[in-house]
Amino acid sequence: MDDLITDFIAETREGLEALDSELVRFEQSPDDPATLSGIFRLIHTIKGTCGFLGLMRLQTVAHAAENVLGAFRDNILPVTPVAVTAVLDTVDLIRELTDALAASGVEPGGDDSVLICRLEALLDDSAMPSAALEPVEAATAAIDTRALIEQLGGDATLDAAAEAVLGRLRTEGDLGALIHGADQDRLQAAVRDSLSGLARKATAGDAFSRALSDLAGQPLTATMTQAAFETVAGALRELDVESAAIDRLGALILAVPQPEPVAQAAETPAAEVRAPVARPAPPATSAARTEVEASATGQTIRVSVDALEHLMTVVSELVLIRNQLIQTLRLEPESPFAAPLNRLNQVTSELQEGVMTTRMQPISGAWAKLPRLVRDLAQDLGKSIELVMLGQDTELDRQVLELIKDPLTHMIRNAADHGLEAPEERRAAGKVETGRITLQARHEGGAIVIEVSDDGRGLPADRLRAKALASGIVSPAQAEQMTDVEARQLIFLPGLSTASEVTSVSGRGVGMDVVRTNIEKIGGAIELASVEGGGTCFTIRIPLTLTIVSALIVECCGERFAMPQSSLVELVSASDGSGRTIEYIDGVAVLRLRDRLLPLISLQTLLQLEPVGDPPPETCIIVARVGAFTFGVIVDRVFDTEEIVVKPVASVLRHLKLYSGATILGDGSVILILDLKGVSVESGAGQVAGSSQEEVDATAKAETLSAILVFRAANDSLKAAPLANVARIEELSAEQIEWIDGRSVIQYRGKLMPIIGSDAGPATGWEGGERRPLLVFARDDRTVGLLVNEIVDIVESAVTTDMPGAGAGALGGLIIGGVATELIDVGYYWRQALQEGEEVAPATAAASPITASPAGGRVVGAGAGNSRRLLLVDQSPFSQLLLQPLLAQAGYEVTVAVDPAAALSLYDAGEHFHLIMADTSDPAEARDFAAAFGRAASWHKTPLLSLAVHGAPAQAASGGLDRKTLLDAVSDALAEMEQAA
Repeated sequence: MDDLITDFIAETREGLEALDSELVRFEQSPDDPATLSGIFRLIHTIKGTCGFLGLMRLQTVAHAAENVLGAFRDNILPVTPVAVTAVLDTVDLIRELTDALAASGVEPGGDDSVLICRLEALLDDSAMPSAALEPVEAATAAIDTRALIEQLGGDATLDAAAEAVLGRLRTEGDLGALIHGADQDRLQAAVRDSLSGLARKATAGDAFSRALSDLAGQPLTATMTQAAFETVAGALRELDVESAAIDRLGALILAVPQPEPVAQAAETPAAEVRAPVARPAPPATSAARTEVEASATGQTIRVSVDALEHLMTVVSELVLIRNQLIQTLRLEPESPFAAPLNRLNQVTSELQEGVMTTRMQPISGAWAKLPRLVRDLAQDLGKSIELVMLGQDTELDRQVLELIKDPLTHMIRNAADHGLEAPEERRAAGKVETGRITLQARHEGGAIVIEVSDDGRGLPADRLRAKALASGIVSPAQAEQMTDVEARQLIFLPGLSTASEVTSVSGRGVGMDVVRTNIEKIGGAIELASVEGGGTCFTIRIPLTLTIVSALIVECCGERFAMPQSSLVELVSASDGSGRTIEYIDGVAVLRLRDRLLPLISLQTLLQLEPVGDPPPETCIIVARVGAFTFGVIVDRVFDTEEIVVKPVASVLRHLKLYSGATILGDGSVILILDLKGVSVESGAGQVAGSSQEEVDATAKAETLSAILVFRAANDSLKAAPLANVARIEELSAEQIEWIDGRSVIQYRGKLMPIIGSDAGPATGWEGGERRPLLVFARDDRTVGLLVNEIVDIVESAVTTDMPGAGAGALGGLIIGGVATELIDVGYYWRQALQEGEEVAPATAAASPITASPAGGRVVGAGAGNSRRLLLVDQSPFSQLLLQPLLAQAGYEVTVAVDPAAALSLYDAGEHFHLIMADTSDPAEARDFAAAFGRAASWHKTPLLSLAVHGAPAQAASGGLDRKTLLDAVSDALAEMEQAA
């Protein structure tokens, strides 16, 4: 295949990938010129390239779509669902023709007259002035048009000539002075469309002069029109167009008399003429062009996927060699090769991260077709559906991205079909007619979390229980004992569906079981939460990559295994000295962990391993979570975490569900990677019918509780920190502490990391050779360490202080395990370690505390910003662009919800806030706000601050905002809350 054709196919596919969602966005916001400009530019580029490559069928189809888009842009044709559907069908046809061209190397034949007639009918119905020809003249024009168009080389040649003369026309004497400020795209379109229209009619007209006059802001003189055409004629001659055709086209243009210049205007200098008539381009179009020009400065190249896969394989082997060399260095720490090996370790890590970055793609690539899918489903089902996508810039591995496209598509179809109610049902239930499907992605704990939620009818537990009973999946006794939470999990079994009838969209009972199977194949898990009448939320957790993963190396009966760290929660030990012992209930081993019974799985029993030597004095238990099920795995010994390269499991073991692959350790030994999902299934744990009541209670508690790490400080006092803020827990010896510029640091992962003590001062050494825990806090690529005396426990508790903190570094006090504990301000210790002032980097501004209100209002204690969470309910851009940064700079953590429904999704997720701010100036919006927040029972005690009272949106719209008044109002509201408490 020709290289030009190959490049055209690649670029066209890349452009078409996002075109569906762009057209849907334009249909919803037809007043957005930037979106329309991007769509028009892409179709125009496809048409012009097809003409250059001789792909006439593609050129004809693209030209018909371009005419409709041009009518949108010129406000000649209204943006209607029928018109957008016709353009979308054209995009589908272009995609099919491009795929066929890629498969055979030749443009396929076919008749597209039906689709082209649909597009032309839209233009005819818009009553364009050019349609006012007499019947006889129209017939003659059709014959002449074909002859003249062929002589001129077609639309592609005229477009190329129009593009070539853009710079010349801007400098063409008096005409250049008039159109110097015109938008470049509109100027090219004006020249191209007017010449094409004259050539098709083959009838004299003033279309060329009129098009330029519209851009100039005043009629063109005959001299200006002749000069402009001579410039175009020169470009056509350069494109090898016959002189006869050019002369014929010139005769059509110059045959119409042009107005003579007015004497006063002729005497006016060119500079004076330019000032009142030059019109700058629309702001949105200028911004779009600036963005394109800025992006063009970053040079990129197109690399084949095979080359990237080969590079990833080589880097994987290099990681294995690195691990082997580091293992050798651990055995011989005084080796003369220690320095180069450490350097090799660092370079290998950087190379690994670089290669992984090339494979990472934003998840928006998997979401590109979903807006079009939802639009078509809404029309087919007769529903009004809004799709909200959040976190589209979240990146994950290309391989994982391809594997989640189909599961996401199926879940969106399910939500649209029988998740959301019909408009009349929603009205009867007191809901808005437009149903909402929310798709959100984020990084969390070394994995990607994707949430697919809707505000529909929810999963009916009774109907699922009845269908499962009728299908023989569960027995009558099981159905009677099954809770609603367990009944909703039946949706993942094959053959079950909540649809009352089979449709072309869903209802056959085939889907959710396949979705869960496909997600679990890539090491992911899917969870379900549903409230009948309130909607459904599916939470998917998938690994960032499938090639190189972080794993914990464990040993059982002399055999070592790897456990993916993304599924691990914590490590605990069971012995008489620790106060934790293994108990047995009906022959099942359990561990009483923080007032919950944790089911245990013995790896020795499961794998039928023979014991080696004496049993260890302490039992090591690894707490793992698969989906919503948490269990413990009993092992003999725990080693360190390593980045391992996942190799396919041997064919003789592929039928076993216990293993997901194999890897090679640093010492050259080959070990198997345990599949924790398979471990739970093979052991009989985590089955739907066997789910315990403890699991249900834990799921309910998870909505309001957070994990907290409890430790002892230097003075043996108990302190606590949210576990989400702790990146890692390391062990540190006194010899590792070094000093630079009066600060205590350690060498950590090839970099210097500042560390401090629990008193916020530099970390000092201690007597003895014992190692002490070090809490590592991470933000972006920076880390700091907090040296503590002892790790006490990890507990689940509400992060709500019973009393405010009185000193620096303390958020307040709370009771954990019956003991008063101080909750530390992580942001304070972060700044003390880095010796930062009050101003912090923008990435951490939302978490930075303040010592006084910038507006001169009430003084807020240290750490107030980090502990004061504000919910801002407002859909205007004012909140995102001005109000949120203003409050963040004042030290508050601000979350923005575009409407009450989005705020309720935060409530359902268990979020808590100290203050809720909302714009209630519109009575309709105020009623929606009150109706939605009526069921947010636990938020009723949270203070509400109305932005309408302080006039924030109105002042922002008028160009001013009383910053002091707003911050004082927020500070006073929080003060009243604390006094009431």
